[in-house]
Amino acid sequence: MVLVTDEQVRKGSADYFLNSGDKIRFFFEKGVFDAKGDFLVPREKSVNKIGHALHAHNPLYKRMTHSPKIQEVGQRLGLVKPVIVQSMYIFKQPNIGGEVTPHQDATFLHTEPLGRILGFWIAVEDANEENGCLWFIPGSHRDGISRRMLRTPPGSIPCTAFIGEERSYNDDQFVPAPVPKGGLVLIHGEVVHKSDLNTSPNSRHAYSFHVMESHKTSWNPENWLQPSQDLPFPSLYT
Repeated sequence: MVLVTDEQVRKGSADYFLNSGDKIRFFFEKGVFDAKGDFLVPREKSVNKIGHALHAHNPLYKRMTHSPKIQEVGQRLGLVKPVIVQSMYIFKQPNIGGEVTPHQDATFLHTEPLGRILGFWIAVEDANEENGCLWFIPGSHRDGISRRMLRTPPGSIPCTAFIGEERSYNDDQFVPAPVPKGGLVLIHGEVVHKSDLNTSPNSRHAYSFHVMESHKTSWNPENWLQPSQDLPFPSLYT
């Protein structure tokens, strides 16, 4: 038997996350394992999301991400040199699909200047208030960001840290955004949004990817996600 310390486990988890930008990796829901590491739920119901390079390595999601309809959206929005920085398949499992607390995408995907990140969120299944649809604070994209997540020095635990603090929000500020299967939601990088815990018996699958307008824009070198030699950020229009 090989004994592994808690710090080694945390370090391994950190590396798995930080090095996922150019790979396809699996991330599990909280509470799906017992103390021995055995599944408490069926394996197919245990995954929170798959990321973060489906757009590059999976033929189906590559075609979807670069589809003529998606490219037309980018062109109609006036995007000059949009590049894809990450992609995720989100499961929102029935009964246990995790809450996503209020946040702004630009906190995690920081550009200079701000306002150059755009999320494409595609409902693979109907998304409604019962199974954890997205909620937004209208107009919140005009208020800038209050915090940034960045990488800590190599070998540090935790692997990321925050500068600043998330603002406090009241529940009555949020408006639900139910979307039928096949619907597309465009998410401004600075709009505050969230999704609730899925306590319903129905899953809420979605495919999501983020695009940066790279024209006259720089990607922050302190972001947790960085392009690699194996996978520079590909053009949306390729």
